[in-house]
Amino acid sequence: MKIILISNRAEKVRTIRLNSWAKCVLSALVLGVPLAAGTMLGVKIADGRWELLFDNSIVEMQHQIVAQQEQVDLGRQQLDNSLAAMTVRLARLRSRLVRLDALGEQLTQVASLEDGEFDFSSTPGLGGPVETPLSEIAEQAEIQDKVSVMFAKLDSTISSRESQLQILQSMLSDKKLKNEQFVAGRPVRKGWMSSEYGMRIDPFHGKKQWHGGIDFAGRKGDDVVAVASGVVTWSGDRSGYGLMVEINHSDGYVTRYAHNEKNLADLGAIVKKGEVIAQMGSSGRSTGPHVHFEVFKNGRTVDPATYIRRTYR
Repeated sequence: MKIILISNRAEKVRTIRLNSWAKCVLSALVLGVPLAAGTMLGVKIADGRWELLFDNSIVEMQHQIVAQQEQVDLGRQQLDNSLAAMTVRLARLRSRLVRLDALGEQLTQVASLEDGEFDFSSTPGLGGPVETPLSEIAEQAEIQDKVSVMFAKLDSTISSRESQLQILQSMLSDKKLKNEQFVAGRPVRKGWMSSEYGMRIDPFHGKKQWHGGIDFAGRKGDDVVAVASGVVTWSGDRSGYGLMVEINHSDGYVTRYAHNEKNLADLGAIVKKGEVIAQMGSSGRSTGPHVHFEVFKNGRTVDPATYIRRTYR
């Protein structure tokens, strides 16, 4: 193999002869250098592409993480809002239950019912396994289910309390009606007992005579009140009694209020316990202002003292 070298300055031509080994080395250099350069360039380009692809992947993952975090924050906010609303509702229900229990306990005491029949003082019965505190499960989806169960139990307890109160109210209404019809108490708000039931010395002729009632003395015009609710079956003047009011009650009871200054309850009127039915006076066979009070049971006179000292059932 010959290599010809031409020089412009010397205008000479030189010829170099290469042996076989030199030829191989030269060929390797001529072919290897471009190949190596191309390979290195390709590797560098490939590295750049992989680096770009890797960078893009990281950015995409970061975007996905940010989006997922936003979804988590949104879900957490919605859960917090839902939990706050549930907490407010739960507090209102518990407050309502406390008021119902207080009212029920008060009514039970007023009604003088036996212990245990309507027990509003005890804590509402709730059961179930031990639950994880709400603060520990605030990020768990089942919190709404758990709170819903609490609401259901509380609603059930409130419904039970309301049913008990309705029954208790009905019982109290019946009890109030019976108390209204229950003959008990004094026929006057002011005054004192001046004559008892039974045999006594008659103030007009000084002899022993049966006295079928109790007298309460007082001032002229003092209120005379009904000792039980009932229907007025007499309102007017009656021999020996003067102006008298007679009231028919339940269970065969009849009461009379005599010697009045003025009758205020008309015949056929329905009167209530404690209602003013007349003004104290001295009409009829009387020595001074007082009310003559009689009680009849099934048509027979009975001692009014028993009913005056009587307490409400």
